[in-house]
Amino acid sequence: MDIMEIINFLARWSHLLFGMTWIGLLYYFNFIQGGYFKTATPEALADAKKHLAPSALWWFRWGAMFTFLTGLVLLMGVTKMNVLNDYIVVGATMGTLMFLNVWLIIWPNQKIALGMVEGDGPAAGGKALLASRTNTLFSGPMAFFMMAGPHFGGYGLGWGSTAMWVALAIIAALQVNAIVGKQGTMTTVKGVITSSLVLTAVLVAVLKLV
Repeated sequence: MDIMEIINFLARWSHLLFGMTWIGLLYYFNFIQGGYFKTATPEALADAKKHLAPSALWWFRWGAMFTFLTGLVLLMGVTKMNVLNDYIVVGATMGTLMFLNVWLIIWPNQKIALGMVEGDGPAAGGKALLASRTNTLFSGPMAFFMMAGPHFGGYGLGWGSTAMWVALAIIAALQVNAIVGKQGTMTTVKGVITSSLVLTAVLVAVLKLV
């Protein structure tokens, strides 16, 4: 095993570990903590916002950071090996948007919502929730494409097709909604899970049929 193979393996291993940390906490926030905050006593809610949420958000945002950085290493590797394909491009685009949502929308607004900095708490909480729901929406297809691209024969051959650009346009529209839109079907846990599975199917169909 030469040095490049070792680097590639370590990058994949690290990417998986950091990704599990990040997405695991994303699901915790959306599937568990949000529901608990709605039913907790005032005392428990205050304690959770002061101690639990900031700690979880630290691991969440740095998990996102190092998932992104190790992903860049892997992306450079597949590009150098000339095996980049549509599926990898679409998956990497969604992962990058999710990373940007964490650092540019979710974290700044959560600091306000949790009272860590001054601002309109309810409005900031709404912005953070919409971006977080969008990341949950993206998580299903992102994982599918990142796994399918390098491992499933016949998927994502080549890159730069019309189908890829159609898929990226759909993703871009959903990202715009994450910034200035509404939750829509993502209001509930069931809704966002269903929406993520439907989006996966739609994007796969686009890449296979367009």
